[in-house]
Amino acid sequence: MVANVLACLFIFAAISSSVAYDPDPLQDLCVADLKSKIKVNGFVCKDDAEVTAADFTFAGLAAPALINNSFGSNVTTANVMQVPGLNTLGVSLARIDYAPGGLNPPHTHPRATETIFTLEGELFVGFITTADKLISKTIKEGEIFVFPRGLVHFQKNVGDKPASVISGFNGQLPGTQVVATSLFAASPPVPDDVLEIAFQVDGKVVDEIKANLAPKK
Repeated sequence: MVANVLACLFIFAAISSSVAYDPDPLQDLCVADLKSKIKVNGFVCKDDAEVTAADFTFAGLAAPALINNSFGSNVTTANVMQVPGLNTLGVSLARIDYAPGGLNPPHTHPRATETIFTLEGELFVGFITTADKLISKTIKEGEIFVFPRGLVHFQKNVGDKPASVISGFNGQLPGTQVVATSLFAASPPVPDDVLEIAFQVDGKVVDEIKANLAPKK
């Protein structure tokens, strides 16, 4: 298992180095100063004297995450926000865990292509092109699947046991926009008449969906 993961990460690193969307670094290190109030396209560099090994490590992907939502999945990110040393390097990772039947709902990553490597379980995965064509496949342990940058995609656990994947991105902060919550749980809200016309449903359906997707208090 570990050997497979390492092989996957090596392949991802080789690919991402040639197709990264983030700018190439102009110095050895630019560890993100997450406390700085200065806004740039990326993050301000921390003073070299303050850089430590802790800026380049993260243990959060080692174990399955607690799944306590209605989708039945949980994403643990390892991007520049958790690993400041990734700033300007154009890569990041995530771990996704799924309960049996769990879904990582349709979403996009506006700033990166994603490659997933299946650690365990069986997943039905796919993305939709701008021509509305679904490209999909069922993948199992040891297999990978690629989701092109910006396209709507999803993963669903179709097995009767928990599943998990490691995701690789060619961006330090890929961003995630879940289609349903972006439209039905935005703040301020998208006008109901816009949603009614777009989805060809009446106001009662829109209200029900909004109620289901509203943040839990």
